[in-house]
Amino acid sequence: MSVRVNKFIADTGFCSRREAEELIKAGRVTVNGHKPSLTTRVAEGDSVLVDGQSLRVRKAKPGQRKHVYIALNKPVGVTCTTDETVKGNIVDFVDHEQRIFPIGRLDKDSEGLILLTSNGDIVNELLRAENRKEKEYLVAVNKPVTEEFLRGMAKGVRIHRETTLPCKTRRIAPYGFAITLTQGLNRQIRLMAAAFGYRVTQLRRVRIINVKLGALKIGQWRNLTDAELKGLLPERTEW
Repeated sequence: MSVRVNKFIADTGFCSRREAEELIKAGRVTVNGHKPSLTTRVAEGDSVLVDGQSLRVRKAKPGQRKHVYIALNKPVGVTCTTDETVKGNIVDFVDHEQRIFPIGRLDKDSEGLILLTSNGDIVNELLRAENRKEKEYLVAVNKPVTEEFLRGMAKGVRIHRETTLPCKTRRIAPYGFAITLTQGLNRQIRLMAAAFGYRVTQLRRVRIINVKLGALKIGQWRNLTDAELKGLLPERTEW
């Protein structure tokens, strides 16, 4: 049985499929000594190298997960990148024994729940825009939260030359509100609030689909449960 080389690389936990495609285009990958195309397939026993480093698909022991799936309560100041040259990158912060990378992003100035995995095969499934996965945030702002502001945020706001999708909002404090989004534009909540003259002073993500931040302390991480994985990836039977 053979698979495309980008899937093979993702299965090793080296990076996501999309990142693997960029490595292939950059000529940094070889298969049996030759530079592959994006459609090249890899079979058992083939030699796959990235920058001269040999890659092998991990085989899980019976009853053991093949990949790592964790939930982190990211502190402010940690950057969601795998680029080890960036000071305070999330990979160095977690310091996991396996190579992992974040699913999506959370701004450096924001805190809260982010998922990380060694399974590059699932990243696009969870991030695909048309899947409309819910993400919930608690937000503090510099002015009293009004019903007009909440209705305007929920209806959709013009940012990045497009109008954001309708979302759910609710007031939780005089200067605080909760918002549930189904998209993830860059700095979306901060820009939405700014459109109404508000400045975000604190932003914390507390839920991604069925995974909740709960009592996880800032800077701590935990492995996802089987129930959480089934909720995230209901079509899959193994992880």
